Amino acid sequence: MLNPLATPLASVEKNQNSWRLQVPAGPGGNYRLAQLDNYSSLSRRNFPVTTPANLSLCCRASSTDSPGTWGFGFWNDPFAVSLGLHGMARRLPVFPNACWFFNASPENHLSFHDHLPGSGLLAQTFRSPKIPSSLLLTGVIAVPLLYVKILSKWLRKFSGRIIAEDTQLLNLNTTQWHVYDLSWDSNTVIFKVDHSIVFQTQISPRGPLGAVIWIDNQYAAWPAAGKPSMGTLRQTRAEWLEIDQLEIKF
Repeated sequence: MLNPLATPLASVEKNQNSWRLQVPAGPGGNYRLAQLDNYSSLSRRNFPVTTPANLSLCCRASSTDSPGTWGFGFWNDPFAVSLGLHGMARRLPVFPNACWFFNASPENHLSFHDHLPGSGLLAQTFRSPKIPSSLLLTGVIAVPLLYVKILSKWLRKFSGRIIAEDTQLLNLNTTQWHVYDLSWDSNTVIFKVDHSIVFQTQISPRGPLGAVIWIDNQYAAWPAAGKPSMGTLRQTRAEWLEIDQLEIKF
């Protein structure tokens, strides 16, 4: 069962087996999110999705240039920001484990490897060791080093050795209806669009994970040649996702 989450003025509307997730127009500096998930109130060890798992749905987006991100799949909510929303558990950050269809506007660069794309419509997986989040807190002292260019490049490269990643950039008109299918097994992840395989990888995330469908106005970037950045983007119009024929099996 998926539960809705939304920031003020955003909405998650259901009609039988169809959903509409919408975030309003607004300035940068204000986070806007509409989300469906099955994990928000849970600790990570109790996330419900384990292999083998499958997520399939039909989806279309309001535009091809939506500022921020949207997508659907399975992840471990590694950054664990509660956003002050009712029912969201507070969790400490961990390394990412995820497999998803992920659409990121050009301000984003969500890759730790120079040869992989960091924005656009991505079929993407991350696999990381399950290091206790309490140990990662010691890394907070290194945060100021991220803003020293030469040290930032070294830390990003080091992160890429810890975090295994595989990504395929997809060329689709996302404003048209497409059928997306994601199959996650312990050794393989298979991505299909309109019933054809578009990407297959052996970089499979470690579970348990949670199922998520979302749209927001956030960006995060850690490019190879620059410093990390993150924030929220201005939206000149409401942006939405329409979801139909949703099925999640695990």
